[in-house]
Amino acid sequence: MPKDPSIHRILVIGSGPIVIGQGCEFDYSGVQACKALREEGYEVVLINSNPATIMTDPEFAFRTYIEPITPEMVEKIIIKEKPDVLLPTLGGQTALNTAMALHRDGTLEKHGVRMIGAKPDAIEKGEDRLLFKEAMLKIGLDLPQSGVAHTMEEAHRIREEIGSFPLIIRPAYTLGGTGGGIAYNLDEFETITARGLDLSPVSEVLIEESLLGWKEFEMEVMR
Repeated sequence: MPKDPSIHRILVIGSGPIVIGQGCEFDYSGVQACKALREEGYEVVLINSNPATIMTDPEFAFRTYIEPITPEMVEKIIIKEKPDVLLPTLGGQTALNTAMALHRDGTLEKHGVRMIGAKPDAIEKGEDRLLFKEAMLKIGLDLPQSGVAHTMEEAHRIREEIGSFPLIIRPAYTLGGTGGGIAYNLDEFETITARGLDLSPVSEVLIEESLLGWKEFEMEVMR
């Protein structure tokens, strides 16, 4: 892609603490991205709560903030640094959730900052279980029987509609499916669903029939 002349300063959200599913790989990709952006002449401002990452070394950013990765803190940095764009796709689930919170509450629009790397509607389709299901049905893909619940009452209604165990519970907007699991009976279903609703920042879980025994093919897509 050609360089965008409207962009001068880029705010990058780092990966934060190293946990399973998020950490080293995002630190590596973030380092490479910061190097490439600086080589193109952009000013890179970085927020990362983990000072042990390579990304926070002084040579990779115009200015680095070792601060908690929260919407409130990111807004303070936006006010101070006045970036043109926000790049959240190098920081894993924490960065995506933070960026989407800033998008939803109007903070990015208020300060004239747009997101790059992935548009908000694309992130929502990938993270929101119902929107993803609707997108797959729209292009003609078959899906397991499922439903989206925001309360235990809704979850039990969906369980009754599907009709049999095992059931897979998938929380929305959690790192690597944290809080989800496979329920083989009613007790497990209630435990996993309650945990998933609690851990999902939008209190949303997808409940679907199990495909245990099927072969799984996973693809990583890069632009």
